[in-house]
Amino acid sequence: MKLSSTYICIICLLLSISCAKEKKSEKESITIGTKKKEKTVKPKETSSVPIMLDNKGIGPIKSITFDNNIDQNLATRGEQLFKSKCVACHKANKKFIGPPMVGIYQKRSPEWVMNIIMNPDEMLKKDPVAKALLKEYNNTIMLNQNIPEEEARAMAEWFRTLK
Repeated sequence: MKLSSTYICIICLLLSISCAKEKKSEKESITIGTKKKEKTVKPKETSSVPIMLDNKGIGPIKSITFDNNIDQNLATRGEQLFKSKCVACHKANKKFIGPPMVGIYQKRSPEWVMNIIMNPDEMLKKDPVAKALLKEYNNTIMLNQNIPEEEARAMAEWFRTLK
């Protein structure tokens, strides 16, 4: 009796497996003699955040001038600081919880970048670009980590190296 109930269970299992395969094969379509053309479409940039290179933001940084050559020691320190303080929300080369840093100086002034790092609370309340970024990134606020000017400057230098 025990043996026959085992056989019945095995047969039921095999039947259910074979039925599942048949249903799956019914969903597949077969095309003979034609070739599908693949088209690659780049997604359009749908950002509503304005590019404002003349906006210096709100905070202590009123003017900054980068040297023609990147200070590699400062940039290395900036990368370390970024990795220790910012990677929970930012990736260097892609969107994440916050915007990517690659190409930041094509959209924002160096002063704006340093001011948002050092003074995110006030920037998110008063600066039009920061407000637009807040909206675009689902109202996820940038936390104020009380980053001093020297550290913000090091990160700003590292951002110059990103391609």
